[in-house]
Amino acid sequence: MPLQEKILGAALHEDLKLHSSLCRREAADFQRAIKGGGEVVVACTQEKRLFGEIGQQTEGATSTIRFVNIRETGGWSRDAASAMPKLAALLAQAKLPEPEPVPTVTFKSNGRLLIIGNVQAAEQVANAVSDVLDVTLFAQGGEGAQERRFPVLGGRVDSLKGWLGAFDFAWTANNPIDLDLCTRCNACIAVCPENAIGLDYQIDMDKCQSHRACVKVCDAAGAIDFTRESESFSEKFDLVLDLRAEPAFRQHAPPQGYFHASGAVTLPTILKLRELVGEFDKPKFFNYKQKLCAHSRNETVGCNACIEVCSAEAISSEKSRQQIKVNPNLCVGCGACTTVCPTGAITYAYPRAPEQGTRLRTLLSTYAGAGGRSPVVLLHSQERGQVLVEELGRAAQLKKAHGVPANVIPFALWHTASVGLDLWLSAVAFGASQVAVVVTSEEAPQYIDSLKAQMALAQTIVNGLGYTGTHFQLQHADSAQELDTKLQALSQTRQQVPEKVARFSVAAEKRATLDLAIDHLVLHATARPESIELPALGSPFGSIAVNKDKCTLCMSCVGACPSSALLDNQDKPQLRFIEKNCVQCGLCATTCPEDAITLQPRLLLTPERKEARVLNETQPYECIRCAKPFGTLKGVEVMLAKLSGHSMFQGAALERLKMCGDCRVIDIYSAENEVKITDL
Repeated sequence: MPLQEKILGAALHEDLKLHSSLCRREAADFQRAIKGGGEVVVACTQEKRLFGEIGQQTEGATSTIRFVNIRETGGWSRDAASAMPKLAALLAQAKLPEPEPVPTVTFKSNGRLLIIGNVQAAEQVANAVSDVLDVTLFAQGGEGAQERRFPVLGGRVDSLKGWLGAFDFAWTANNPIDLDLCTRCNACIAVCPENAIGLDYQIDMDKCQSHRACVKVCDAAGAIDFTRESESFSEKFDLVLDLRAEPAFRQHAPPQGYFHASGAVTLPTILKLRELVGEFDKPKFFNYKQKLCAHSRNETVGCNACIEVCSAEAISSEKSRQQIKVNPNLCVGCGACTTVCPTGAITYAYPRAPEQGTRLRTLLSTYAGAGGRSPVVLLHSQERGQVLVEELGRAAQLKKAHGVPANVIPFALWHTASVGLDLWLSAVAFGASQVAVVVTSEEAPQYIDSLKAQMALAQTIVNGLGYTGTHFQLQHADSAQELDTKLQALSQTRQQVPEKVARFSVAAEKRATLDLAIDHLVLHATARPESIELPALGSPFGSIAVNKDKCTLCMSCVGACPSSALLDNQDKPQLRFIEKNCVQCGLCATTCPEDAITLQPRLLLTPERKEARVLNETQPYECIRCAKPFGTLKGVEVMLAKLSGHSMFQGAALERLKMCGDCRVIDIYSAENEVKITDL
């Protein structure tokens, strides 16, 4: 497809010159460009290495070079002739500044490798890596080599915890043969009448009949002792290769530095092990604000969404501290926790939401400015998703597929679960007709479930406002052909969107962005109901219903509310509520001692959503002695009813419950017939 540099230049506000062989005979133009400083965008990723070499060889080159793929994403497609708006959008996005740097997490590995499993298979791997790694074997059956080249441990595995550079391995030596003392002379194997000793040099106690011939023949080495008590040990390792059928870590994303291979160990695994010596940094993918967290109050658990969705088991509960705890060493950066978090207490940091919002707005505004219509934002991962998009482009160039449609704009993410409701709704407000998320078999099952739930929520809101069609879709594809079929179906559908695009900037706070996006969608909506009923699962918006017959206005719910949605009134007994702040965490309902609160997931669209309204109120209860208000009428009445039958609250004692704290003390000391401790 011939590029139309005038259309692209107008959309990008630049004078562009078309090159057809920039990395070959036209390389001089590239060299002149990178001498000017600033940033240079090269619309080719195939020859990235070659461009880098040319840049290093160019004297005076000071520019930062960026690369963007416009070939497989649009140039190689049956819709290529109408793909100029999309190509302009991709080029405009490539010109944006790099995300701001974030703190890093450092791993230090000295190359201490533990291999757990069949000793024969373990030794084969050890031979392939022992020149760069310090290998220790933990035997789990099999036949070891006669020559002992590596330390061998044995017994019962108790636990394995940790991550790259910091694995804690605990085991119990519960076998009569001490592998440290064993010389592998094989004498015990030869004399054992039950064949209970194998070439892993451990005794099968189910076969052993206590003849003890092995003890006699091993007298010189002293490696066999049936009277030895089981002893527990622990040791630290930097890397772990687990050859057992069942892995030590069952979560979808095991810790970095841990490899499980129940079959033959592949060459990529061996190469990866050899590389993991030294110091390694990764971004700290998240930010956490405890004051926004709705996980717990007073050791009562409310929202558990992030803990349940984390595939790396990097998030744990700290109820006593009213917060969650995220282990940055275990975090793999999927961002699913940030997507399901209703408050924005945990946010994605690499890149941040405002940076992603700028990318979205730049893509969609440039696309529209270049004459594009009905854009579909295609969110995909930088790993398998990117590979599928590029494979589809190549298949289209060979006439084996249609290719990425002209109105489908690929948008690469570190992980597809890292973007959720706030950015999806913002994309529609910015002009996207659809937001599609491509997932593959690399995603954890809980990610798929959470994305489906969040998309159902977003679709309910948009449809509730009268925008017809399906605006949010989850597309599962594991091959380029499968992706091609689904993208063609996407490009054929039409959705109703706001007449005017939004101009707001995505905020760092999730709730603030949601308010901006929803306000824009409401402003241009064709339908404006008073409220939209939302799915109960994962809804971050809603009201609460208070049973006034049960509620005593004890205000326990106010103290438990993490988002200041529930308020009291210092002037009179009132329970007030600001619906805009409610995140439906359920802490109020769980905390309420009278079970008087019920959650109502919904999105209120009237101005009352942002205003405080009274849910319940009552008359104050006045002290029967001084008439000072000290509680609520309903609360004191309930207390009197519950305690009136108790032996300690009869007569004067019951009457004192109707007094304020000061009068109660005065009455106790002024009563003539009061029994005092000194009298006893």
